[in-house]
Amino acid sequence: MEKLSGISVRYLKGVGPKRVISFNKIGICNIDDLFYYFPRRYEDRRVFVPIGKLAEGKVQTLKVTILAHNDRRSFRRRGFAIFEIMVGDSTGQLSCVWFNQPYLKNYLKVGQELILYGKVERYGGRLQMNSPEFEILSGEEDGSLDAGRITPVYTLPAAVGQRTFRKIMKQALDTYLSKVNDFLPFDLRSRNNLANLAKSILDMHFPEDFKAQEESYRRLVFEEFLLFQIPLLLRKLQRKNKEGIVHNTEGRLARDFISALNFELTESQKLVLEEIKKDMKSPQVMQRLLQGDVGSGKTVVAVIAGLFAIQSGYQVAFMVPTEILARQHYEKIGLQLSALNPSSLKGIKIGLLSGSLDKKEKEELCRKIKDGQINLVIGTHALLEESVGFKKLGLIVIDEQHKFGVGQRALLPQKAINPDVLIMTATPIPRTLAITLYGDLDVSVIGSLPPGRGMIKTLNFMQGDKEKAYEIVRAELSKGNQAYIVYPVIEESYALDIRGAKKMYQEFKAGEFKDFKIALIHGKLKNTEQDKIMRKFKNKEYDLLVSTTVLEVGIDIASATCMVIQHAERFGLSQLHQLRGRVGRGKLDSFCILISDPQTEESSARMEAMVKYNDGFHIAEQDLKIRGPGEFFGRRQHGLAELRLANPFTQLQILHHARQEAAKILEADPVLESSKFLPLKERLKNRFPEYEKLSVIG
Repeated sequence: MEKLSGISVRYLKGVGPKRVISFNKIGICNIDDLFYYFPRRYEDRRVFVPIGKLAEGKVQTLKVTILAHNDRRSFRRRGFAIFEIMVGDSTGQLSCVWFNQPYLKNYLKVGQELILYGKVERYGGRLQMNSPEFEILSGEEDGSLDAGRITPVYTLPAAVGQRTFRKIMKQALDTYLSKVNDFLPFDLRSRNNLANLAKSILDMHFPEDFKAQEESYRRLVFEEFLLFQIPLLLRKLQRKNKEGIVHNTEGRLARDFISALNFELTESQKLVLEEIKKDMKSPQVMQRLLQGDVGSGKTVVAVIAGLFAIQSGYQVAFMVPTEILARQHYEKIGLQLSALNPSSLKGIKIGLLSGSLDKKEKEELCRKIKDGQINLVIGTHALLEESVGFKKLGLIVIDEQHKFGVGQRALLPQKAINPDVLIMTATPIPRTLAITLYGDLDVSVIGSLPPGRGMIKTLNFMQGDKEKAYEIVRAELSKGNQAYIVYPVIEESYALDIRGAKKMYQEFKAGEFKDFKIALIHGKLKNTEQDKIMRKFKNKEYDLLVSTTVLEVGIDIASATCMVIQHAERFGLSQLHQLRGRVGRGKLDSFCILISDPQTEESSARMEAMVKYNDGFHIAEQDLKIRGPGEFFGRRQHGLAELRLANPFTQLQILHHARQEAAKILEADPVLESSKFLPLKERLKNRFPEYEKLSVIG
């Protein structure tokens, strides 16, 4: 396949220098790309239905003769052309109509035989097909790509029709398929009952039957998973070969901090801490993913891990996605540390690094970090800037890791020599799936919430019933509690029929909530202004906060007992769950109220899942089912961009088998240099250029 990646599709008949631009835009640059550009669905056109047995409302395939044709202009819409033919067979006649395609009269002539494929509807008492796909028969119908067979349907480049694209694909397969060499070893394919690559590619595009397509699909899914797993396992192998920092995990500082906390760690937190301890006191580099639902207590575990590093003489960098969250962590961690005795506290210097610092403040803070005067730095993306250097960085904590790209996450560890890394996420997925998908990381799970938390009741109201939601909010505010109302946009959007946060803020002030103190916060405000509003809300100077999704991550205000999410159908399921996590932070029972108008099955399913499940693992499972893995994980951020066919959630068994095979391969040949694995190595480097950066296979 290596050579095929060097042959441009522009040289295929039907493409050329002009059309190749639209091919390139959808990722088809060479023959290899084209072969791996699979149909989005198939249509079974093997059975021809006689006109006399057509079923109204169904998509069907016919073999007919053109009896007459007519093209005319509509009087209702000037210049609107209608081309109509009457076709027939021995059982009856049928009208076929195309709109604004007058050129068809030059192709479709009376007496010609056609194969038609389309939906049959009834108009004015007679059956009719609107804009059916057609093929003119010329005595060579056995070679038809469009009818009499299982027909592929593709997502198309601009200005290219299905029939043209199929011809281009068939031409490429006829010309170049013989050059396809299978890069998977024969014994691996035999063990897993996998078809060879050339046959699989052919049967994915033009299958003889659905069994052949299913076998090809399974082979290509396995291939994708294998190529996905190898670099993950290579990274883990590399990590084991790196000499890491041996931290002192039994020192007094961390022990005193735990004793000074005004709450007891949960058993789940204690178990995770033991796993982190084991990593940090070993000579190998820690790369651990910490999963836990919103409010499960991940941050305090991360702080304790940070104290392991500090009491060992190292610095800690704590990176979070937003300034609001960075400041909240800075204040909350500072408050927790203040309970330590003065002698212990003297050894801890905290700094807050964010983009809103002025030049002089930033320079001074960076100087202190570089000199080692600050040993716990909490910051946003600003930590990644070149100007930020460390004296002795020993632990990196990355919070809400899905908010950062893979490239961003890799930058911070480069500021030190093999530091330990703790990555945290409040978007949990089933442990077995996490272990397989994040194969380069060890996985810990905080599976329970701290005791004493209030219950969160989730309700869903249609737009017409929103007054009921506002009644609940007023009742909570009257008790002295606080509330949020969240909108998906800031400005009014007529196109999406969304009433923006700004406008509703004004209406609420004058209407439903005129008796309460209201504030508006959104992402377009300066960071200093956002901080000011949040500080006032936290100090109960405001009762109600009207907001966009800046609240999604990490806001922790115990007296906020009610959240209304307007146009909830516009949000993703995991985003809704994150927002819900902003209430129920204290001992009081809370409400999360969805106001929605779902127009699709998917959006209805999201609303149902939110009402039914409070647990983040269940939510994540439902989200995976509804959206699929690409959207759930963020393909570009998590290396899933190349999973074109595979679904880690629904094909977990194939994924496990592929991972086992990847482990066997690397155990036998860690650098993939033997003749048996050289084609696989070349495939990795060719198909996934970023994998070349792995020195093990470089």
